[in-house]
Amino acid sequence: MQTKTHKPAKTRPALVPPFARTAQRDWEEGLVHAKAGDWAKAEHAFHRASERSPRDTVYLLNLARAQMKNGAHDKALQSAQSALALKPDDALARMIAADCLSAQHRYQEAANCLQQQPEQTPRSAEYYQNLGEALFNAGQHQAAIAALFEALSRNVDHALSHYRLGLAFNALGMKQEATECFRTALILGLGGGDLAAQGLLAFVERELCRWQNAQADVAALQRLAAALPDDAASWASVFAQVTVTDDPVTQRRVARSCWRFQTRRVEAFAPVAPRPLPARLRVGFVSADFHQHATAILMAEVFEKLDRSRFDISLYSHGPDDGSPMRARLRAAADRFVDVARRSDLEVAQQVRHDEVDVLVDLKGHTRDGRLAIFAHRAAPVQLSFLGFPGTTGATPADGIDYFVGDAIVSPLAHAGHFSEKLALMPGCYQPNDRQRPLPGPYSRAQAGLPEEALVLCGFNQPFKLSPEVFDVWCRLLHRLPGAVLWLLQWNDHSPAQLRAEAAARGIDPQRLVFAPKIGLREHLSRLALADLFIDTWPCNGHTTASDALWAGVPVVTYAGETFASRVAASLLDAVGLPQLACPTVADYEARIFELAGDAPARQALHQHLVAARDTAPLFDSETWTRDFGRLLWATAERWSQGLPPDHIVLAAENPQGARA
Repeated sequence: MQTKTHKPAKTRPALVPPFARTAQRDWEEGLVHAKAGDWAKAEHAFHRASERSPRDTVYLLNLARAQMKNGAHDKALQSAQSALALKPDDALARMIAADCLSAQHRYQEAANCLQQQPEQTPRSAEYYQNLGEALFNAGQHQAAIAALFEALSRNVDHALSHYRLGLAFNALGMKQEATECFRTALILGLGGGDLAAQGLLAFVERELCRWQNAQADVAALQRLAAALPDDAASWASVFAQVTVTDDPVTQRRVARSCWRFQTRRVEAFAPVAPRPLPARLRVGFVSADFHQHATAILMAEVFEKLDRSRFDISLYSHGPDDGSPMRARLRAAADRFVDVARRSDLEVAQQVRHDEVDVLVDLKGHTRDGRLAIFAHRAAPVQLSFLGFPGTTGATPADGIDYFVGDAIVSPLAHAGHFSEKLALMPGCYQPNDRQRPLPGPYSRAQAGLPEEALVLCGFNQPFKLSPEVFDVWCRLLHRLPGAVLWLLQWNDHSPAQLRAEAAARGIDPQRLVFAPKIGLREHLSRLALADLFIDTWPCNGHTTASDALWAGVPVVTYAGETFASRVAASLLDAVGLPQLACPTVADYEARIFELAGDAPARQALHQHLVAARDTAPLFDSETWTRDFGRLLWATAERWSQGLPPDHIVLAAENPQGARA
């Protein structure tokens, strides 16, 4: 959330031996450059000082700090380790070494480095704060909690430790504890981090379906976002902003601030001069999700089907290797699979530049484990944001993101002002879908715990997408449809009791809410086909969840709002030939559900349409989608090759004879 700003080490002996005076003058010169923010000159000066006096840890630590500022994390680590070898009990040297390891995403090594601090060296609150952060990033959430409690025992009013404690509790599924930590951090004040804590508080409260403070939390989030200066560079949970508000202007503002924060010390490489494109366009995809993950499920067939006579595909993986069949499938689908999980952003960008990638595609955006700083280095001449994050990155082409890939419904040209990037619009739905996914099989309502004769309204979206306003509409429908039940997916252990209580407060028998446990995909699709209607959420629609419902033959009714995230289901419906189920207002949404609830023949006709659509609809035509995506990639690269700046691209449907991708 925040980066550490180690102050220059200034402790010098009162009497300087004559042979060290030149080194001290170099060191003092380095301090002047550091104070002026000229870290390149500071590094040179500190380097001279440490060469003249190689056993002086003060010089080495200042050199390490300057090298970190300049992105030379390997060199900084060597300098810090040299200082540690000379003085193992130097807490600052150990902290800088750990920071260098963390900057390279070597979080477990960073934690180990800190834990190796000699017993006789006092352990400060700052030590435990840093240890807690390293352990959290290494995935050791329980150990991180223990370290952060140690930090708070030494400084109970440290807001950032409360915030990080909330992150660790949240990662362990201890969401009620997480909300208390976020609230405490906000009371103590995080300064520029208040927006992040408020966003996560609102988001986690939504996950719990604990709505007592929902309106106040969202209002506070909006106030903080609106108060951001135009040139703000603050950390924020952009994903929380996107999922709990339907305000595209504020979403862009927050994304812009977060981009600036993440990339504030990044220097872009020299631009690549326009050049003729190769016969095989070199395309790289960057993600932490190249394993068993929803993004991989959507993209695997795309990688496999892109025409290798026209494309050279590299996958840059900065996530874990789970050893899954999906990981092996992705490796086989790429011309080049590069594991960059232990490399810094600069090193990844250097690898991409070395590989002479023409078009680089980010599949994460402002989601957990996203690494947008790679793109701020301008690793490739053309850079795109696609699929992983349902909104703008906040980066302009000048910043490093040239295009945002969408379509005419989720991101129409009329909404171009909602995006900092130029729009690159697919001719159909932006979302790829795998036609090879399992078909629904036999499954009975008894197996699913559903009443045999009831009208089943299915709302399988995750709890964070469910708001009091959405639930009000659903409960009004249950009042008007006494034979209906509301079928929800039990995503966590907290939401069922909360939602049953909310239903009772609205005069609905809690037993009319039926919760389905999570099961495997094949069984899930078979069970999903039992629903009569899938009723969508807003301002964050179902994405993969909604396309699963359509594949299972279940009609989806949605309300299309103003933001990308609130228009995804409308795009899916258009791509299966059912645009009439995307409603322009909440009142229309409620009326359409009520109308279909009372018209079994109409529901059956929609079901039959969707079953036929598996073989005919553009949404499930993965071969045409892949060709279109390939044409879009070429279109972005061709503009650059011709020396033209990025501009909106609206891709037309391919000609009847087809076009290779």
